This record gives sequence, structure tokens and C-alpha cells, in this order.
Amino acid sequence: MSRRQFLTRVGAGALGVALASPAVKAASERPIEWKMVTTWPKNFPGLGTGAENIARYINEMSNGRLKVKVYGAGELVPAFEVFDTVSKGTAQMGHGAAYYWKGKHAAAQFFASVPFGLTAQEMNAWLFYGGGLELWQELYAPFNLVPLPGGNTGVQMGGWFNREINSLEDLKGLKMRIPGLGGEVLTRAGGTSVNIPGGELFNALKNGTIDATEWVGPYNDLAFGLYKAARFYYYPGWQEPGSTMEAIINKAALVELPSDLQHIVLSACKLANADMLAEFTARNNAALRVLVKEHGVQLRRFPDDVLHALRELSTEVLNEVARNDAFARRVLESLTGFREQVRPWTDLSERAFLIARDGIQAGAG
Repeated sequence: MSRRQFLTRVGAGALGVALASPAVKAASERPIEWKMVTTWPKNFPGLGTGAENIARYINEMSNGRLKVKVYGAGELVPAFEVFDTVSKGTAQMGHGAAYYWKGKHAAAQFFASVPFGLTAQEMNAWLFYGGGLELWQELYAPFNLVPLPGGNTGVQMGGWFNREINSLEDLKGLKMRIPGLGGEVLTRAGGTSVNIPGGELFNALKNGTIDATEWVGPYNDLAFGLYKAARFYYYPGWQEPGSTMEAIINKAALVELPSDLQHIVLSACKLANADMLAEFTARNNAALRVLVKEHGVQLRRFPDDVLHALRELSTEVLNEVARNDAFARRVLESLTGFREQVRPWTDLSERAFLIARDGIQAGAG
């Protein structure tokens, strides 16, 4: 099978995007140049390089006919202006996370990560085979945007704290950088959620602007040097069990491309989505060893009663978002319905195998 035939089969049709099909342009024509703006620092490990990978895949698979230049947060526009910049067509692509855009629509948060929700594997299954991607594209259509999964970090860490968390009372009055639905849950628990770009986290934590922060996991957190600003590193990442990064594409720019380039753009995002999860899985534990053994980080598990309380508060927050917006209710019903559909198999396969492999008692911490 030729490369073009392969891309046609796995591109727009597989991702559920309805696109026009202009004639393929001659290879001798001048390359098409696109801009990609991101919410991440330039070339930041995992997240920033994930955006760079999309651009590289597009350039390579198109034989240079479509060239994408990546701009880190603040280089062309601030981190939290990515959505509007791509929507207006000032840049043709963006890379970030959908929970940053809850101000555009409350339902956007569901396509990044849901507290106590889907793992990375389940999230990909919901998006590609459970109707999630169609809902996501329907939500973004009025903004002239085509959203696609553009990476996944896997289960994240619970965050960095400047004091121990022994009970729910310890979260009260806590000012923490935690975006999206997780931030709403923290607020419900008596804390204050703050949403600031990743590049500002270290200074904010160091100078006391915030008391705690979650970012991603050991690989990224080590790169930011967060261990220099807080001692206690908590798990599990109840707030982000399988965080999907998004690639957003200006739809008008996409449909103007020849059909094969359209498929290449969509396929590049899907390749980068799989690659990012593999990289985080490969690198997180080595980074965690450095944090603990070389930098003396205090690794702690959230107490069971704290996790139980956060799970109950999460249910309250999710139901409230759904009550207040009909589309958010559709998305939540789809997501939770899919979780219940796949849970029995997850229990019989992944969970049962891990218990058998590692000799863990079922339900043990």
C-alpha cells in the first residue's frame, strides 16, 4: 500500500471529520506555511515536544509541501490566547488542553480530563470509538475549529504541596494551581483554585503566590524544578487520570488544503497522540527516582478518607455542570456511560493482570 493510500484510510474518515476534497496540488508548487501556537514553553519536554512532533510529522509526510512552524507560549501570543488565535485564523493550528477553554463552554473541560474519570487508554477508546470525538467536534464547530487528540500524559500526580495533607481540613484555605474540573472540586473542598500558565508555576510556588500546584508528573515536574519550591509530592492524580492534550485546527484553513494534506494533518495528530503517552510512560519513573533519591522529595499518598471525600465532591461538581448546560449533560452522559461500559473489561484485564503480576491484594493501597 502506498503512503498516500494509507493516509487516506486512517485520516479524516477514521477521525470523523467531514472535509472538502480539493484536487492535489503539484509537488512543484510553493510549500504551504502554517503557524502552530501552543500553551507550553517552547520545546518543553513531553508537552512542548509533542507539538513539535506534530509539525515534524506533517512536514515529513507531506515531503515539505506543508510546513508548520511551532511557537511556544508567549512567542506569538500568550498561552491562554491560543484558542482565539486559531479560531480567528491568525494561526492555523494550536496545541494545548481543552480545560483551559471552559470560559468558552463548560463542556470543553470534559475533553481534557475528568476527576476520577477515564484512564488514557479508556479516554482514547471513548474519543475514537465511543462518540467522544464527534461531540468534541460538534462543540468546537461554531468557533471554526476542528479539535483532535494531540497527546496524553497518562495518570498524573496529585501535586506539590508546602504542607502535609492528612485530612480534608488541610485543603481548606489552600491556594493551588489546578485547572478545569479538578479546580472546581478543590474550591468545593474549601480551597482556592488558580489557573496560571506552566511557565509561571515555579516562581508562583516559590514566592508564595500559591501554596501548591499540580502540573503533570515526574518527567515534566523535574524539568520545571518544582522540587526546589515544595517538599511534599502527592499521588494519585485523582484530578487527571488520563489527560488528553488537544490539537486544534482552523477549519477554514484545513478544508483549503488538498485532500491528501488534510489526511496528513489529521494522521499526524493521531501519531503524536500515541507517541506522547509512550514517552511519559517510559520516562516518568526514572525522573521520580531522581526527585526522591537525589533531591529528597517526600513522596506521599493522599489518605483514603481524603480521596473518598474528593470523589464525592467530584460527583457533585460534574452533576452541577451537567444541570446547568444541556450540551455538557450530553457529554457527561456519554463519558460516564462509556466508563461503565468498559469498566468490567478493565477489571478483568488490566486490573486483574496487575494484581497477578505484582502480587497486590485487590483493593490495597
